[in-house]
Amino acid sequence: MAKAKFTQSEIRGITTCVPKNYRMLDEEIDVLYKGDSAKLERIKKSIGLNKRHIVSGNMTSSDLCEAAAKSLLQKNQINKDDIDAIIFVTQTPDYFQPCNAAYMHGLLDLNKDCAAFDVNQGCSGYIYGLWLSSMMIESGGCNCVLLLAGDTLSRVVSQEDSNMTPLFGDAGTATIIEKSGKIDSYFSLHTDGKKFDTIIQPEGAFRKPSKAQIKDKRIFENSGKRLLSNLYMDGAAVFSFSIGTEPKAIQEVLEFSKKTKEQIDYIFFHQANSYIISNIVRRLDFPPEKAPSDTTGKYGNQSSASIPCTICDVLGPSMRQSEMNVIYLVLEWGCLGLAASLL
Repeated sequence: MAKAKFTQSEIRGITTCVPKNYRMLDEEIDVLYKGDSAKLERIKKSIGLNKRHIVSGNMTSSDLCEAAAKSLLQKNQINKDDIDAIIFVTQTPDYFQPCNAAYMHGLLDLNKDCAAFDVNQGCSGYIYGLWLSSMMIESGGCNCVLLLAGDTLSRVVSQEDSNMTPLFGDAGTATIIEKSGKIDSYFSLHTDGKKFDTIIQPEGAFRKPSKAQIKDKRIFENSGKRLLSNLYMDGAAVFSFSIGTEPKAIQEVLEFSKKTKEQIDYIFFHQANSYIISNIVRRLDFPPEKAPSDTTGKYGNQSSASIPCTICDVLGPSMRQSEMNVIYLVLEWGCLGLAASLL
């Protein structure tokens, strides 16, 4: 069990950038739901889907994160030469090589004495980025880390797949983590790699999809609406896993940090959909107003950018006004990331 307590790092600022281009679910009733307005309304009400911001043209995760980073550095008056490392969390990089972090290093004109690397994580990616950043600062190797997290998953889902298309939006985020010594943060990470094919893009890399490795036969049941190069997700399995595991995981990180539910100001869940979040909150007997779930209905499931986008969406200018006890929490098949920290 990968647990860690850090005492030297804190978040200085967070910025999110979403594309101007967006798609309303109502506009796709014929393509996705064959004109079934009743089904459309059930989905909008139960899952909380409505609108998603998606890239157009040649826009990439780097474009979105570049805009977020430049805004963050300017607004927080951060000297670029003070950045010791840049971490880019994404599963939709601009290129296989070089890594997005190195590419972004050049675009931002950062100091050459700066580490740069990518992290290939999706929904749990922001947690991993915070964990790595805190660890690098705690070790004494860095004083300031620029964490970028962004994805353009709208490019890897079939636009006619009614199970996937309405879910995913695109975004890029930037977070500055600095050496502080004033705030404690707690992390608990888990992995279940045996369930790797529950969320998978079978084709596109260097392994040819094989039924010997991929056990879910539904992945190979392709049609014109979904190809092996498109993202696949077993939604029912993800839902069951989330509502069965997340309440236990929250209790675990509360016990580790020696805090109670009453001391927590917010739980920022990964914005998969509002139905999953409402079920978990109900099982925890946690006040719904402390567990925001509306962001996915405004912007879509933004993968690694989901949690920082939700923080910006919900808190906005109030982030600077006071310290808060906050749990960032995300679970997905293949990887679970948890963190509780004081902001």
